[in-house]
Amino acid sequence: MISLKGKIAIITGGSRGLGKAIATLLAQEGVNIGITGRNEANLRSAVEELKGLGVKAAYAAFDISSEAAVKSGIDALVAELGGVDILVNNAGIGKMGTLEAMSSEDWQEVIQTNLFGVYYAAMAVYPYLKEKGEGDIVNVSSTAGLKGGAHMSAYAASKAAVISLSQSMMAEWRKQNIRVITLTPSTIASDMSIQAGLTDGNPEKVLQPEDFAEWVRDILKMNRRALIANGSIFSTNP
Repeated sequence: MISLKGKIAIITGGSRGLGKAIATLLAQEGVNIGITGRNEANLRSAVEELKGLGVKAAYAAFDISSEAAVKSGIDALVAELGGVDILVNNAGIGKMGTLEAMSSEDWQEVIQTNLFGVYYAAMAVYPYLKEKGEGDIVNVSSTAGLKGGAHMSAYAASKAAVISLSQSMMAEWRKQNIRVITLTPSTIASDMSIQAGLTDGNPEKVLQPEDFAEWVRDILKMNRRALIANGSIFSTNP
């Protein structure tokens, strides 16, 4: 296992839920953290908590579905933090409904956020990792991307596309010592999944954000000669 101390990570959707859990656990490892999101108040509060763990922390508020905003925000974080070693593509939305009930506008919003957001952030970080000669990109998809289901057509399609995009990134960038990792968690007790009625979030049975964060941390700590290309995590007996 390698040390992560002193590295710099940017985590999209990092002010709450999975993103905040990952940011917190990486900060405890000595990683300097940049987080992104749309709610500036939440971002500011999360950054103060992260600074309390003894690391540098900063935020950039922007809409992940806007290419120009993503590039500008990530460039600003890199400048403020002094570089970037790790990108965790976590930001996403989950609009659920039957095919008949969901509008094409809802579909476009989900695809633009969940798929293009991953693409925009990765492309913004890539030049820095290429120049450095190594780095890590963790793309958070979902088991819904492995198998679609009722009432989740747009979400499942977006996450399936993330898997394919992420695998293409891995194929192109691994020769530059950039590890691209595609993760497909099952339902986790995040705000989004609880509000959508996908789980009651019971901590005795259902995956918690901290479980996912520990997984991400351990994958990143693997010797750089090793790459976990794809992985799934499930609750044992929800």
